[in-house]
Parts: sequence; C-alpha cells; structure tokens
Amino acid sequence: MDQPEPSFLTRHEFVIRRLHSLSGLIPVGAYMVVHLVTNATVLNGPGTFQDNVYKIHSLGRFLPEVEWTFIFIPILFHAIVGIWIVMGMNPNTTSYPYVANRRYNWQRITGMIAFFFIGWHVFQMHGWFHNEAWLTDFALPYGGAQFRPFNAASTAGKALASGVVTVAYVIGILACVFHLANGIWTMGITWGVWTSPKAQSRALAVCTVFGLVLGAIGLGGLGGMRAQGSGDAYNKAIEIENKMYEGRVQSGELIPDQHKRSRRPMTSTDGDDSVNEE
Repeated sequence: MDQPEPSFLTRHEFVIRRLHSLSGLIPVGAYMVVHLVTNATVLNGPGTFQDNVYKIHSLGRFLPEVEWTFIFIPILFHAIVGIWIVMGMNPNTTSYPYVANRRYNWQRITGMIAFFFIGWHVFQMHGWFHNEAWLTDFALPYGGAQFRPFNAASTAGKALASGVVTVAYVIGILACVFHLANGIWTMGITWGVWTSPKAQSRALAVCTVFGLVLGAIGLGGLGGMRAQGSGDAYNKAIEIENKMYEGRVQSGELIPDQHKRSRRPMTSTDGDDSVNEE
C-alpha cells in the first residue's frame, strides 16, 4: 500500500524551523527591543517620547508598507509556525523535571501568550487596520484604536488607565521578554553557535541578564506611560504634545492630520479628563 505523501511542512521542516528561529531574532526580536526602549523614553518626559514617535511617522505614506514588510508579516510567520510547533510538542516535565526541560515548555507557553497579547495590543492601540470605516464602525466601538501618534503619551496613558489592562500588559511584556531571551539561547544551540556545556552555560547567563534588563525597561516604560494618563501629568502631556504639533505644522515639517490627534481640545488646563475623549 502506498504511503501518503508527506505534507509541505513535513518535507521542509528543517528549513522552516531554521527560518522560524531566525525570524524570532531578526526582525521580530530586534523590533521588540526597539519598541520597548522607545516606549521607555517616556520616562524622560512626554516630549521625548513624542519626538521619537514623530521620527517613526516621518516615513509618511510608506509607514504601513514598512510595518507590514518588516513587522507584521514576520510576526505572523513566526506565530503561525510557532503554533504548528506547539501543536506537535510533547511536554515531559513530569517524567524529566529538569530546568532546561521546563524552559522548553515555558518557551511554548510564553509564545502563545505573546501571540494573543500582541494581537490584542495592536487592536487596542491601533485598531489593526487604518481603514476609516473599519475604525469607526468596529475598532473604536470595541475599545480599539485608542492611540493617537500626535498625542502619543497622553493617549497611550489613557489606554492603560484600567488596572486590569495594566496587569494584562505586565503579563504580556514579561511573556514576550522571556520568549525572546530564552529563544536567543535556544537559537544559539540550534544554529551551533554554542555547543559545549560551558559555552551554553555562559550564553544562558548572558541571555538571563539580557532578559532581566529588557524586562525592567519594558515595565519601566509601561509605568511611565500609565503615569501620563491621568491628573496633572495628563494635562501637561497634552499641552506639550499640542505645542509640538503646532510648531511642526507652522514650520512645514508636518502635514496637519486631525485623525492622528486626540479629540481633546487644543488646550488642557481645565482639569477635566473626560472632555471629548474617545
């Protein structure tokens, strides 16, 4: 009896796993590091963060193409292949409760957490798609597209105001950081970068320190962003962001775009956080 032909994934498993491993570092992992570090610049004030957001949006109409080519498509590839790998994994920590074995399982668990967290995070902040009808009829009514790039810190802070949302972000950030840091260590083994027990031990120490530092940066940025979402800090952030916007429009550096701004009035000295908010 003829055996069924192996599936495409089975026939090319070696290459797919190598590409999956590589995509986790470049560009997905590299982007995550840049994203967390950029967010943490809010600790230096909303003006610093806003300036960094303007640099990103200086790409103009090419920004969606860059995002899909270097961020979203690689993330989707890494996630889809990762789910395929998870579906075929065989947890054996009960029989072999070694630390490395537990890291193997936690790599898969945090990968799944990261997948759902990133999907929700992109929806909550950006609404997934920039189509006006989609944003108006679906994203905004269901709590999405809360971030406005020309009022970056204040709108991000508002989006993080809920304690439940903040806890979800803490879990999501830590899952992403663990998945990257441990993934770098396993990638080094997969690609033969560190093969001896001593080399693997040294690499594990470096990856652990990297993960701890990146986790601290991510949580620091989260706390700094959340602080901009209420009270005097919120009003001050709105004021700084509006001044920066007006200055760039007047100098010709920026094309006016109300869709990228908060619906808060131009000045925010009244102390009422609820005025004209989404």
